[in-house]
Amino acid sequence: MDWRVYLSGEIHTDWRERITEGARDALLPVVFDAPVTNHGASDDCGVTILGAEDKPVWKDRKGAQMNAIRTRSLLERADIVVVRFGDQYKQWNAAFDAGYAAALGKPLIINHAPDLTHPLKEVDAAALAVCETPEQVVETLRYAITGELAGY
Repeated sequence: MDWRVYLSGEIHTDWRERITEGARDALLPVVFDAPVTNHGASDDCGVTILGAEDKPVWKDRKGAQMNAIRTRSLLERADIVVVRFGDQYKQWNAAFDAGYAAALGKPLIINHAPDLTHPLKEVDAAALAVCETPEQVVETLRYAITGELAGY
């Protein structure tokens, strides 16, 4: 059985690649899904497809709703949801994804630096694991999927 893992969160670092490469190297039976990570395409999808808007709020709403088609569908199909919070930008969409996944009863793994522990305490409380590095995420996936712990 292939596990479906949804990788949500910040788009400005290589954390997704580190997790997918680590899972591949560990030979984990995983299929990864993610939101659209092209920031411009994500912002402009609604107005590009459905037509221009006079006010930025309506442009943003069209884009958010169009992105939600993909995001919600993939979150609902996921076996495990990993959400990464970075420190450079506020990832409100990642917070939504974490809450949505938790409401669906999806196992949730949160990944962020230690200095974000306090501001993310409520999000962390919904998670089954809180990791500081993508490598810890890979080891969490390895253990959850195979029952194997490195070194044992």
